[in-house]
Amino acid sequence: MASLPPNVKVSSHPCLRAKISQLRSASTSARDVKTLVHEISLIVACEALAQATTTAEGPKAQTPIGFEYTTTEIQPGTMCIVPILRSGLAMVEAVQTMLPVPVPVHHLGMYREPSTLSPVEYYNNLPAGAAGGSGASSLAIIVDPVIATGGTCTAAIQTLREWGAKRIIILAVIGAEDGVSKTAQEWPEGTELWLAALDKQLTTDGMLNPGLGDIGDRLFLTLGK
Repeated sequence: MASLPPNVKVSSHPCLRAKISQLRSASTSARDVKTLVHEISLIVACEALAQATTTAEGPKAQTPIGFEYTTTEIQPGTMCIVPILRSGLAMVEAVQTMLPVPVPVHHLGMYREPSTLSPVEYYNNLPAGAAGGSGASSLAIIVDPVIATGGTCTAAIQTLREWGAKRIIILAVIGAEDGVSKTAQEWPEGTELWLAALDKQLTTDGMLNPGLGDIGDRLFLTLGK
């Protein structure tokens, strides 16, 4: 892991290593795939948000028996979750569970062109009025279970920078070393990547070895389409 850029964080949590092993198995059912992705995402989000957020004092409040206390609020004050369609949807609930307040969810639809493996954006619902200005979120949280070539996440970083996001964290279940390094170098001063695991090899058609298979197809029961 020494060759990875400093803005890449790979968890060493023993539970994550065991859950990744379970997720790799071809015998794992679609229901269990969804559960494992959620559980892994929850742990990764916990570790990432512990570093990416801080707290500030909020207004006074009272406990049920009348004691006054100072509330705690999370900073930065403006955040959003950006799932990469379609498999990123499986990670959204975990991040929402970790955050103490609801935040907007803005979807980005991207696919890899089969012959070149280059990303193609087909859907973007970032608020148009915020483009390049003060309405963009201070922290954008990209969720995408697999970083393979890095092209999709790199394109997402470019889109969010143009939108005006001040900082980006990317949460992933697994990634290929080369693709993760490529993504980390796109905007190193403004982006951090948090992953549960890394694979070294990538096949010629852009799949991780050993990897997880096509996680989107496994999640949505579209294998063999």
